[in-house]
Amino acid sequence: MASSTREDESIGALERCCYAAWVAVLIAFAVLAALHLNADFPNHSPWIFDWAKYTDEGWYGNAAIRAHLFGNWYVPGDFNPAVALPVLPFLEWLLFYFTGVSPQAARGLDVAFFFLSLLLTYRLVRDKGTRWAGLMAVTLMVTSPFLYSFSRLAILEPILVALTLLALNVAVRMPRMRRSMLMSVALGVLFAVMMLTKTTALFLIPAPLWALVAALRQERKPMVQCVLTAVGTAILTYGMWLAMVVRLGLLADYRYLFFVNAYPKPKELYWPLIAAFWSLHGGLWADHALMPLAVLVAFAAALAWIIRGRGLMADPLFGASIVASTGYVLFMTFQNHPQPRYFTVVAVFSFIQLTRGMEVLVSRTERGLYTHPKFERVVGWAVLAATMAAVGVNSVRTIQYALRPSYTFVNAAQQLTAYIDAHPNGNRQLLSISGDEISLVTHLPALCDDFGTVDMPTKLARYMPGWYAAWNDLDPGILADLHTHFSLEQVASFPAFDDPDRNVIVLFKLHPLPGDRERMYGDQDLSKPLPDDKIDVPTD
Repeated sequence: MASSTREDESIGALERCCYAAWVAVLIAFAVLAALHLNADFPNHSPWIFDWAKYTDEGWYGNAAIRAHLFGNWYVPGDFNPAVALPVLPFLEWLLFYFTGVSPQAARGLDVAFFFLSLLLTYRLVRDKGTRWAGLMAVTLMVTSPFLYSFSRLAILEPILVALTLLALNVAVRMPRMRRSMLMSVALGVLFAVMMLTKTTALFLIPAPLWALVAALRQERKPMVQCVLTAVGTAILTYGMWLAMVVRLGLLADYRYLFFVNAYPKPKELYWPLIAAFWSLHGGLWADHALMPLAVLVAFAAALAWIIRGRGLMADPLFGASIVASTGYVLFMTFQNHPQPRYFTVVAVFSFIQLTRGMEVLVSRTERGLYTHPKFERVVGWAVLAATMAAVGVNSVRTIQYALRPSYTFVNAAQQLTAYIDAHPNGNRQLLSISGDEISLVTHLPALCDDFGTVDMPTKLARYMPGWYAAWNDLDPGILADLHTHFSLEQVASFPAFDDPDRNVIVLFKLHPLPGDRERMYGDQDLSKPLPDDKIDVPTD
């Protein structure tokens, strides 16, 4: 008997050591995300063409950048997304008081939210299952080269993921809370904050509502009360923000965010099917092995629910994860414009549903997906083995990205700003699609040449910038707008990033035209270089 006790104690000690080593490895991988925050988005990665790495960090934080550097968060006629999406710029505005304006600080904020997401994921999975399942979900996230790459950008998705996970943690624990109505109010406020982080949260809010309904399904009256309270509070809170926007005369800026994100739809009636295919296919951006495995587990769970009337779909966490990932795929289908960064959200909840499915197959075969426990066990271990192989490959890629930082964009922005300061040309302000991103790095005042609530000629007349920067070539439409007030002189170029369509920033001096444009140019095509221009790059 004593020998058996000592053996049990030895096994328990070994198990604790294994878990401690596992946690140490996860912490090491998490630390990698916080290193070299000034570095480029990983060059030569499968996501080289994502716009976020040279626009979104500046765009969505420009209110905080401007407030600290230039004394006013709002630039009339320019792109002011903080009117509709105030959460990120507000947090950066607070942070910059302590750190100053820098990409390291802005990115560090999102890395902190990524760390929070790791903790919330563990608590969420651990609440419904085993310790190893919670650590497995965190492992899939922290070793993912895709999540490593996008969680280090100062963009909206990492914050949105963390808030959604927080809402799910509240929802699944609602039956155990003493003051469920008060927590429902808090949940509704959280829904509104999600919407004010990114409006696409509208497609994620059904996930915590699903979890809430599933968790309270045995108590219909409290369930209905909690759902109505949460939804009503969210509508009221978001409505208060809209009322303030209208009161301040900023409704045009609010509407503009939706206007610029309304991509054209094909005329064919079947276009949603094609868009849905490409949105689902885009999941391979996140992972070529884990995403198909997550879909396979979800399909099997849905089939078991249809055939047997029970199974994983009744589980609040598993069902909510499917609702979240499916909801965001529906958003991309509706928008007809999937981008790699959008799958940051889909990947996290797909990893959770994969982990939960594996746990049931391996550890709880009596309540698994199929009728025959032995078959369930074989399937579960096969999925687990494939998952671990993918984790091994992902770990190597993530380490390679972390150990090979490059700084091409920061260097290009600094060189560009140094050139402008060494060659004064009237107004120091820069016009560029990456202008806000350059402001974040070097504090150069900038305007966006692509977005704004007034047309470009009007914006140019109002601000008269002295400089223009483009990527690789000149857009004919932008050139025509510039020619309403300026001639262009190409003066310098700076290599940055790896996308062959955007790997050189080209800098132009803007020379104000001395007289009436029509008198000078007559009927000449303003979308093409004019005699006074000095342009070497293509206009395409």
